Amino acid sequence: MDSNEWKPSQSGRKKQDYGPKVNFKKHKLKVERFSGLPCFSHLLIDRMMQHPVLKDFLPVEQCNLDYRPEQGSAIDPHFDDWWLWGERLVSVNLLSETILSMSCDSEDFIQLHHTEMVCNAQSYDPVTGNSESIFNFNGDNTHCTGNDGVEMTSDIGQRPVPYKDVEVAIRMPRRSLIVLYGDARYKWKHGIYRQDINSRRICSTFRELSEEFSHGGKQEALGKELLDIALSFQGVPV
Repeated sequence: MDSNEWKPSQSGRKKQDYGPKVNFKKHKLKVERFSGLPCFSHLLIDRMMQHPVLKDFLPVEQCNLDYRPEQGSAIDPHFDDWWLWGERLVSVNLLSETILSMSCDSEDFIQLHHTEMVCNAQSYDPVTGNSESIFNFNGDNTHCTGNDGVEMTSDIGQRPVPYKDVEVAIRMPRRSLIVLYGDARYKWKHGIYRQDINSRRICSTFRELSEEFSHGGKQEALGKELLDIALSFQGVPV
């Protein structure tokens, strides 16, 4: 990655984009400068697809972000776009561990208690092949697990509390992979606090196409063009 230029980004970050040029507000995109995903990601994506959650995952965009503590690097809690980008967000955490913080603005209530259960946020180690269910983000049955990968913090205790008073801290070890989908994608915001960047960290996030650009969608032809370019693995940062 460091053989290519890192461009300044927001909140003390630098970035490399491998994807189409997009105006999300106007719902417009250009493919002229898009040359595909980088060649070094081909093997990684093949290994991702060995995991059941990602067996049909076809990324059309990769964004590398460079976080450094001396730059005060962080990313505010946010939702990723869902006009162009689809259900699953896949991020690979490199060089150092960090904490992914999840928050929700809803005034609805949830019941907090500890349990182990299948959930819709998963961490995956692409080196060992081990996966770990992290957190169920669905409705009133939301739980926090008993492992040290998640903390739910609330000074109200174990009784119904508003979503907005709950924060989920997901530990992301070096060389781990996380997939956000379902409510973890569309209801909960994700971000990284400055205090959780202790040394240089690289995050590679991969995104798939939304239904509008997929088979049967209104812009299926454009989606196929984007996917063909992306999976040529001849890309340079745009």
